[in-house]
Formats: sequence, C-alpha cells, structure tokens
Amino acid sequence: MKPEQVVLRFGELTLKGRNRHRFEKSVLNTVRGALRPWRTIQYNREFGRIVLRLGGADYEALIDPLRRIFGLSSFSPAYTAALDTEELKERAVRIMRQANPAPATFKVNVRRANKNFPIDSQEMNRIIGGAVLRAFPDLKVDVHRPDVELKIELRETEALLYSQVKPGAGGFPYGSNGKAMLMLSGGIDSPVAGYLAMRQGLALEAVHFHSYPYTSERSQQKVKDLLAKLCGYAGPIKLHMVPFTSLQTRIHGAYRENLLITLLRRSMMRITERLAEASGAGAIVTGESLGQVASQTLPSMNAIGSAVQLPLIRPLVCMEKQEIIRIAESIGTYELSILPYEDCCTLFLPPSPSTNPNPKVVRSIESHMNWLEEEIEAAVKSTETVVIDPLAKRQDETAGFF
Repeated sequence: MKPEQVVLRFGELTLKGRNRHRFEKSVLNTVRGALRPWRTIQYNREFGRIVLRLGGADYEALIDPLRRIFGLSSFSPAYTAALDTEELKERAVRIMRQANPAPATFKVNVRRANKNFPIDSQEMNRIIGGAVLRAFPDLKVDVHRPDVELKIELRETEALLYSQVKPGAGGFPYGSNGKAMLMLSGGIDSPVAGYLAMRQGLALEAVHFHSYPYTSERSQQKVKDLLAKLCGYAGPIKLHMVPFTSLQTRIHGAYRENLLITLLRRSMMRITERLAEASGAGAIVTGESLGQVASQTLPSMNAIGSAVQLPLIRPLVCMEKQEIIRIAESIGTYELSILPYEDCCTLFLPPSPSTNPNPKVVRSIESHMNWLEEEIEAAVKSTETVVIDPLAKRQDETAGFF
C-alpha cells in the first residue's frame, strides 16, 4: 500500500504572531521549488501544515528533499479512505501491518473534523482499536507512550490516516529573515556557515574569490559543487565568481610582510559588501571560527571586519572543529571540501602572519595604495554571476514521466 498524500507540519516558531501567514507562504514556496520535478503533486495549505496530494508520485523519492526544507518540523505519509467504518478498519489494519519495526503498543487517535459523520471520535477510537487488536492479538494499547500512534482525520469528503512521523529540518522558513551574501571558499567551514544561516531563515547568494591561473578551474568547480549541496536546502542560488588575481598580486607586490593576509581579506570584504548591496543583501556571512587560524583571532577579525559597514554573521565563531566537521558530513559537503584543490587564500602567505593586527597600521598601509579603490572596482565589474540549480537537469529528465 503506497501513500496517496503527505502531511507537512510547520515548526512552532512559524505559527506565532502576525508573521504566521508570511512564514507559511514562504515554506509552501520552498516546498513547491524542492518538489518541482514531480509535476502531478497538488498542494493544499491548511492551518499549521501543508497537505500534498501525490497524484501517483513516489513518496520514497520525496523523503530526502522534504527532510531538507527549513521551517518544516515533521512530515507523515498518509493514506485515504472513504467515510465508511468498514473501510477505515481495513485501512487501519493494513497500516499497522506495514509498521517497521513491529510495535508492541499502539494508540488510535481519531479527529472528527466532519461533524456530519454519525459516530463521535471516542467511539471511533474504540471501533478502530478493536479491529487492530483482533488482527494483532499480541498488541497492547498504551495511550501515554505508544510505539505507534495511528491518527485518523474524518474530513469532509474522505478520511486521512497516518502513523509515521519523520523529522524535518526545523528552523525558520528559507528567506523569512532576509537575505545575506555568503563568502564561500573551498574549505570545510564556509559551506557549514551557509547551511546554518539558511536554517535561521536567511536567503543566500554566494561570492567566491579565485586567482586563475594560479588556481585551477577544478577549484572553481569544487565551489560550484559545494553550493549545489546547499541548493538542496534552498533551491537555486546565485554564485558570484570574483577574479582576484590582479588585486591579489598587486597588494603582494606592494606589501609582503605579516599584515598581508589582513590586507587581502579586507579587500575581499569590500568587494563582497558591494556585491551584497547590489543584490539587496543586508549582511555578510563568513565561516570564521574564533582562534582557528591567524586571520581568525579576535584582533584579526576586528581589523578585517572593520573594512565594511554591513553586519557580519559568523555562525561558527564559537564552534569546535569537530562539531563543524560533523555538520559538514551530515549535509554532504565534507568529502568535497577536503578535495586537494588550492584556493586563492593559500597563495602568497607570509611566513608569520600577524595574529594581532593594529587597525590604524593597516589603514595607514592602505592609504599608500592609491590604486586600491580602482582595483576593487575592477574586480567587482569583472565578476561573473552564475545560477547554481542542480534540480534543473533533473526536472528536464523527469518532464515526461507522469
């Protein structure tokens, strides 16, 4: 027996206050985007949830994309039945037979939304529960902590039955808390920072700095592949590829001492801020983690961050490396991140980068680079923007299936 519908539940946070309608609409739009290859699905938004009519779509294929949608607390495969007592008993027994692992205890929970149905909820609980007990003599009823809770909704034209509850991604609906620009390198940290920012309701665009030909095209593809993993939680994401070679080599030619990394990262920040403002993004997201490398000490982050006015969001700032790796593994970015392709941050490293840069000294050095603004503007104008959308090919491939 295959599910005909899926019940999607919103998280508690999305139901509070006047923002409930906006949050629910945001989740619905994300669900539509994530499931767009399955064109037979119909969407019905109800209070606190969405009910999908599958129209022949395979429920098992939907589990992974549904698990990735922020703002969904859980979802359940559901089965339909006529408003007929005998059919409801038969369906209930079949659902219990599919339970894996086989339960030792169960509970029936009937909700009679259709008040014209002649039998009240308590009596229906007894009728359905009795049918299940007759079919499974070893089962016992536990109304407090059952292994399986069989829920039955008696609606206007049909009944809906479900028992499985699968956890969703939780968090806030994607884009419900604004938009930010993610500084995406090819490392472990920045994709995780992007994931955590999205989970808090931020829509993202990403910016990546490359130094071709010092860095290879494979390193650029690696970043696109990493962003494709994040697209699984958000849908299509814009990626701004910034050519950093000219600016990087010019700064290195003018200054090669211990503040070089600080100077380079300040320029990256300025470029990112301009791209963010042009895209309507209200913040910059970075993968910085306090104390991890020389540029991520508190004085370094202060000196680098002071180059811009936009708020800086650092989701990983107080996280340990193993915790970051654990999240990277769970979202599928870790194996890509450790591929040995170089990025621009590994070029021209000074022997002993400063961990305690003086912002006044940094600004003084920059004041003698009268070409700095021109180079930053040139990098912004030369930026190539692409849209990463891993579902686009799949949608084309499934277009004729249903």
